[in-house]
Amino acid sequence: MADVLTLADDPTARGAEVLGHRRSPAHHLRAEMAAGSAAAVALREVAFLTQVALRTEPGTPGGDALEAALGAVLPRRVGEVTEGPGGLFVLWLAPDEFLAVAPDEADSGVLTTEYAARLAAALGDRRGQVVDLSANRTTLELSGPAARWVLDKACRLDLHPRVFPVGAALATQLGATPAILWRTAEQTWRVLVRSSFTTHVVRWLLDGMREYA
Repeated sequence: MADVLTLADDPTARGAEVLGHRRSPAHHLRAEMAAGSAAAVALREVAFLTQVALRTEPGTPGGDALEAALGAVLPRRVGEVTEGPGGLFVLWLAPDEFLAVAPDEADSGVLTTEYAARLAAALGDRRGQVVDLSANRTTLELSGPAARWVLDKACRLDLHPRVFPVGAALATQLGATPAILWRTAEQTWRVLVRSSFTTHVVRWLLDGMREYA
């Protein structure tokens, strides 16, 4: 059985000094996000999360191997998010497609490349795929009592709590931009977007936040 992926005892041993020089996709927008945020709704970036795409079918040898390595079960239904050790979450994207989201490597001590490599090793030659997407996406966080109303302006999903409860995540579009929308708390939503779309999505959300500032 593969070892469960856990946090390192000493994150500084992973080159924290080097990681401190990184610049996230929304780094240049920090002042704009701060200026556009208010008590009703606030926008920030949750940068450098480890994000690994998994292709497998739950209940198969490949699925079982990945579950053992993750220390978490794979979601079984639309919108479901499961949780594992060390701040790991696994999001359902399709019946055979999932996204493992773990803390920033500077905090966890596990390099994103190492994380993905260990999952790929656990999968072995079984049917499936593991791809490190950490540099492909960033995560924006919209929070506050008006956060849902801002998202309603651009998202086609029904965001009512009966339909989209806390803990759910779905692939969708904000305007014409593909995104993953993840409700992490009653008034908090995370928006996972491709790095190249970050500036567009940040300013789209800031425009929608103006009436609440």
